[in-house]
Amino acid sequence: MRNILLASTLFLAAQSPFTAAMAQEAAPASAILTPERVFANPSLSGPVAKGVSLSPDGELVAFLRSRPDDVDVQDLWAAPTGAGEPFKLIDARALVPDAGELSEAEKARRERMRISARGVVEYSWDEQGRYILAPLEGDIFLASREGGQVRRLTETEADEIDAKVSPKGNFVSYVRDQDLVVYDLASNRETAVTTDGEGLQTWATAEFIAQEEMDRDTGYWWSPDERFIALQHTDESTVDVIPRLDISGGGARTVEQRYPRAGRPNAVVDLYVHDRQSGQRLKVDLGANTDIYLARVNWSADGKTLYVQRQSRDQKTLDLLSVDPATGASRVIVTQTSNAWVPLNHDFKALDDGNFIWSSEETGWKHLYLYSRDGRKLRAITSGEYPVKSLTGVNQRTGEVFFTASMRDGREQPIEQQMFRTSLRRTMTPVAVTPAGGWWSASMNKTGTAYVGNYTDVNTPMQSALYRADGTFVRWIEQNRLDENHPYFPYASRRGEVTFGTLDSHGETLVWQMTTPPGFDPARKYPVIMQVYGGPSGGGVKRGWQPATNQLLTEAGYIVFRLDNRGEGDRSAAFKQALYLKMGQPEIEDQVLGANYLRSLPYVDADRIAMMGWSYGGFMSLMALTEPDMGLAAVAAGAPPTEWSLYDTHYTERFMSTPEANAEGYAASDVIPRLPNATGRLLLMHGMADDNVILENSTRVIDALQASSTPFELMLYPGQRHGVRGNDRQLQQWRMYLDFLDRTVGERSHAAE
Repeated sequence: MRNILLASTLFLAAQSPFTAAMAQEAAPASAILTPERVFANPSLSGPVAKGVSLSPDGELVAFLRSRPDDVDVQDLWAAPTGAGEPFKLIDARALVPDAGELSEAEKARRERMRISARGVVEYSWDEQGRYILAPLEGDIFLASREGGQVRRLTETEADEIDAKVSPKGNFVSYVRDQDLVVYDLASNRETAVTTDGEGLQTWATAEFIAQEEMDRDTGYWWSPDERFIALQHTDESTVDVIPRLDISGGGARTVEQRYPRAGRPNAVVDLYVHDRQSGQRLKVDLGANTDIYLARVNWSADGKTLYVQRQSRDQKTLDLLSVDPATGASRVIVTQTSNAWVPLNHDFKALDDGNFIWSSEETGWKHLYLYSRDGRKLRAITSGEYPVKSLTGVNQRTGEVFFTASMRDGREQPIEQQMFRTSLRRTMTPVAVTPAGGWWSASMNKTGTAYVGNYTDVNTPMQSALYRADGTFVRWIEQNRLDENHPYFPYASRRGEVTFGTLDSHGETLVWQMTTPPGFDPARKYPVIMQVYGGPSGGGVKRGWQPATNQLLTEAGYIVFRLDNRGEGDRSAAFKQALYLKMGQPEIEDQVLGANYLRSLPYVDADRIAMMGWSYGGFMSLMALTEPDMGLAAVAAGAPPTEWSLYDTHYTERFMSTPEANAEGYAASDVIPRLPNATGRLLLMHGMADDNVILENSTRVIDALQASSTPFELMLYPGQRHGVRGNDRQLQQWRMYLDFLDRTVGERSHAAE
């Protein structure tokens, strides 16, 4: 369950660029922000660069930019890291003027990746930086860096998905009709690596669980020398068929979805190595137990070793296997264990000298470690009472290691994030590369000499720039200045003040943020909207730019409050594991703490507190509505999981074990028996084609409330999956939110008293 707080907020944040000529319609200074303006072009986010990456040699920056006339369509842009202006590399509309319907496989893949845009939605470099490969509306295009020519490689009825340029740039590979295909760029000929993918048998594609819950979106991996391709085979015949209605505005169809629910069988995943020299395909020895997860696959720098991360079904054990690609033989060289779960990450980095970097939570905090080729731990690269968020890059010549962390002075600082530098070779105190005070993310080039830094704080929309590895500014990619030409500028002066604070819960520090309405008067009493996600995620309380939808709430006179409860955020193992086997219990206990804090404030109307959330936040909203100690007057719950045995294996079992092993925990987190305890009014929303949190989760609530003659409000979205997409529907959604809140905790409710 990839984090969705509010579907509108998520998709709004993904929107961006505009041209100066279209920067804004005439609007007075201090204009009141309306839903109609939020969900219109150009986006209020301004020119936000997405998917930014450096060429391997660090001389060119590529990024995705939304079209000014349609934020839902993206083009591929590039900019030299030296002198020169950004230029459009691939114009999506020019190459494919009439985008057709995507295949079901590609629709599902994009849903798993939370991609809502069309046009160029992903791209990749070859390791020499000669080419950029971009799938576009189901076909494959290759842009040459020298000269900028764009070459169309495929034009077929079937979609080509998960396309890659081989490491040396000699081949392009992709999956078509469940088989892996390799295209020779010299001869312009295709070769099918597999030919028997059909029905429930699929090659080289990450299975549903890997895509949705394991943050693994690919099912094949080239060796650095291009000799081998590791590829997975998936057999879904073991997975239960869960019939679901896919209801759209034009009718309904039944989808026989293979959906592995908690405690039920998963797909069987095997790993093979294809030798391009001999044409032979060998099966990798993943062990006798087939009920495991293929978590990660990486190659050594010399291509002689394949590293495979194998996770046990209960997720308490994560083994690192060293595999001989010539034979498929494997051996376990590192094992990580936990009494709760071992989290997956993308921190594995094979080094040129044969050693590798990997992270672990063995101290209770996630840190980086250096290992020898055979898995012997050589030394800790980082340590302290803070978690490393991610390994950003390595300069193997200087021995510098770069990582992101929410840390100041060696201690955890959850609401900020910076990039730091430390050493591969000696123990040293990490040095901050980026300034403190906001939220940084970074993408580094292969050599660890330069990075693209993305920065935001409460007063700064997302900015992207190129920097040297020491933090020296080189050039803007998207400065996104909040000046009179910015589309948000007319509304900026009415932003509410954002403050941060902490609460203590069972020895843990919870962080919160609060945004007050324009013209805030502490002598008045205000209603509060508690925004919530609450589940395992990256956390939502950050010193970052606030989504425009928050301002819709403050303009309507609400205080907006968010608290990251235990279990939420990239924090210590103890903080995250507080919800183990009892989802919906410690999280709600902490939200009660937040509600009580709000009621202690002289400017909060204790009787007018509401909550809104989507996905896990929808679950939390329902649990909070039915918790008498919360005393909520209303909640808006979107796409909520309402009974965890209906949700998938990897996510649910990680935190709850199986329904058989943890019957008490599952029963306590079932929303239905709690409904008679509801303290206020309910607005329930759900997409009618949701293939993640299927509609059954909401229909059982609908049925129970109707059976008990309990009034509630319902908004269903035909054709929408696990989020509401498109400006028109999101505008309707937010009109619905604002109307519901106004009638239950807002001005209309207050006037009626």
